[in-house]
Amino acid sequence: MNATKRTVLIVGGGIIGLTSAFRLARAGHGVTLVDPAVAQGATRAAAGMLAPSAEIAPGEESNYRLQRGALEAWKRLGDELAVVTGGHLDIHETGTLVVGWDASDRRLIEQFAGVAESFDAPFERVTRSTSPELFEGVSDRIHDGLVMADDAWLDPDQAVSMLRRALDELGVTIVSESVLRIDADASGVVGETANARLGASSGILATGSAALPLGALPTGEHTVRPVRGVTARVQGIDRSSLPVVRAFVRGRAFYMVSRPGGYCVLGATSDERSELAVEVGELQRLLRDALDIVPSLETASVLETRCGLRPASDDLRPFFEQLQPTGWAWSSGHYRHGVTLAPLAALDALTFVERSA
Repeated sequence: MNATKRTVLIVGGGIIGLTSAFRLARAGHGVTLVDPAVAQGATRAAAGMLAPSAEIAPGEESNYRLQRGALEAWKRLGDELAVVTGGHLDIHETGTLVVGWDASDRRLIEQFAGVAESFDAPFERVTRSTSPELFEGVSDRIHDGLVMADDAWLDPDQAVSMLRRALDELGVTIVSESVLRIDADASGVVGETANARLGASSGILATGSAALPLGALPTGEHTVRPVRGVTARVQGIDRSSLPVVRAFVRGRAFYMVSRPGGYCVLGATSDERSELAVEVGELQRLLRDALDIVPSLETASVLETRCGLRPASDDLRPFFEQLQPTGWAWSSGHYRHGVTLAPLAALDALTFVERSA
């Protein structure tokens, strides 16, 4: 336990806010987390991939380097959650199979391989003839691909459930309101809701893509914008022991995370929009891509769709920025890597609070 106990106000209860609250409470600090709908935004829509290699993109080498430590960070966090709750967080180290639908998509796979090679990211070329088990359920017209063996996935719903149980065990207070304004006074930071004035030694804004509360004065170095993502949940095939499937389909990105029992999460849409709605055409394209890549989903049952707004910074890199008023910091910009980077963001929060002591 830290020798100097602090009190911390965390605004935002997505995966970043929840893991930060756990890390701080576990270190012995008194934590209050404020959010009117905990984990009901981008976290709820996330598929839960811990996929530094499969998420590689041109110009994002620093993101890749940062994410390489995410799997081990999640394992350590899972061990700590087990100590506090007695439960077990399932982390599936299955890797990722990356494939292309047509000739144009296969050229995109080659470009992806070139970027991965330039990042020194490990991958293996595989073919259906030599590794038929990897292509189980995948369209017969797809004969080869890349395997990123270091990738993994978890179920964000399970992670959120365990985090909430742990916060309860550690005595974290959760206030189901919105913080409208922040400030600071001689005793520390202040967050104002419609019904309360909450004080603490330090404050962290983990508000995702939402606007900052009144009174928050960022440096101007960072901004975030919402990027909408939609996932469809279906009861289909069970590939849970095999690599996650990622594909380019007519130039569009697609993935399928298959969980035990045949529960499959299908994505990935990405729109520079802030409306929380799922259009018929968007869902049609997602399901058509799914059927092209995994034809056996033809008989799957559609369970639900989920929609969330991911916080994208100007350079698509996460940041942890100290704000005015003094004592406040802003943790955001995690974009499509929020679940992946959550334990690392929590360490940033802990460092900030303890250096402020």
